[in-house]
Amino acid sequence: MPQSRTGNALDLFSLSVVTGGLLLYSLVSGRLTGTVVTAPMVFVTFGFLIGPGGLSVADVSASHSVIHTIAELTLVLVLFTDAARIDLKQVRRDHGLPVRMLAVGLPLAILSGAWVATMLFPDFSLWEAALLAALLAPTDAALGQSVVSAKAVPLRIRQSINIESGLNDGIALPAVLLFAALAGAAHGANEAGDWLRFGLLQITLGPLAGAIIGYVGGRLIDTAAERAWATTAFQGIGILSLSVLAYVLAELIGGNGFISAFVSGILFGNIIRHPCTYLFEFMESEGQLLMLITFLVFGAALLPEGLAHVDAAFVFYAVLSLTAIRMIPIALSLLGSGIRLPTYLFLGWFGPRGLASILFVLLILEQAEIPHRAELLSITVITVALSVIVHGVTAAPLAAAYGRLAERMGECEESKAVSDMPLREGLMTNNNPEP
Repeated sequence: MPQSRTGNALDLFSLSVVTGGLLLYSLVSGRLTGTVVTAPMVFVTFGFLIGPGGLSVADVSASHSVIHTIAELTLVLVLFTDAARIDLKQVRRDHGLPVRMLAVGLPLAILSGAWVATMLFPDFSLWEAALLAALLAPTDAALGQSVVSAKAVPLRIRQSINIESGLNDGIALPAVLLFAALAGAAHGANEAGDWLRFGLLQITLGPLAGAIIGYVGGRLIDTAAERAWATTAFQGIGILSLSVLAYVLAELIGGNGFISAFVSGILFGNIIRHPCTYLFEFMESEGQLLMLITFLVFGAALLPEGLAHVDAAFVFYAVLSLTAIRMIPIALSLLGSGIRLPTYLFLGWFGPRGLASILFVLLILEQAEIPHRAELLSITVITVALSVIVHGVTAAPLAAAYGRLAERMGECEESKAVSDMPLREGLMTNNNPEP
């Protein structure tokens, strides 16, 4: 009993430190508006200071069941809501740039990232190199929120970054799962037949469960709204329940719950006729809290572990991942689009690595039986940490500079009229929305 009480006391003290940090940040968040100090920077630093890499005043472990539950819930909600806010009809009609970036740029980035990894890390298997590239392929526009919320930046460019960020995590997820399974199978972690059966179930039953829940759920909520059976607040609760239900159903039948949540969000967002304002309001409040806690866990638990294995080659790959590995494929995908060189560079640079990569590491890499797991984790952690800093610092000034340049361009491909879509504006309060 005394040990149990001591453990409870430590857990409560850790909780008090974390919630105290959230309270302190909320008190000064307005003062940080318009500065280069972003919420991810603050919470990564805060997590590192209170964790084993710093003062060790809080017990925040990546293996803790509560942390994994929060990470799973966050990834489910992000995949579902990011997909639900993207209108695929509008994307096909007048958003050619993000379609190019997703259909051509994303696969090229994974291929180039894997190739560079095989050159820099000859001990890695081909599947480990591909897994590393896939882990770092998704982007997180919330780390450079000044860009997608800056009115001076043409809407077409802002929405290109917004749409790419909203869809590439779900598109990259099957590749992450596939390469992790192949890397484990090559190491002998699973029999080939078992892996084949597992992989087929994951990539077939997951999307199937998501499609069923998204379609049926969307129709039910539409019907309830039309007949005034459900209040607005409970419509929102029903929508959030769908994302979790899609995850659970897929897991119960042997599919992948995260793929299911993403597919469910796509179907739901593209068939529902009533506005989903509650869904987006949730992601700007409770959803933002989950994101901030994820960055805190990253700083407290993952960053020290990543730094423990760091070397020059890891840092070099991280720099390449944020520059050439991202920017060259994006530039190639945009050839023939009619946009100008500064826009190539702008769209290529603003591909921050953040939430999706962190959650993929927490939920997939941490559980995978891969020979170079520690090295893969370290490179991913270093890349995300660098991205939090450099993209946070450069977002507002580069958005302002590009906005002035766009104004001088006048009528051009960049200023072409396109439809607007909701932004995931989480973490935006730390940036200037109108540079």
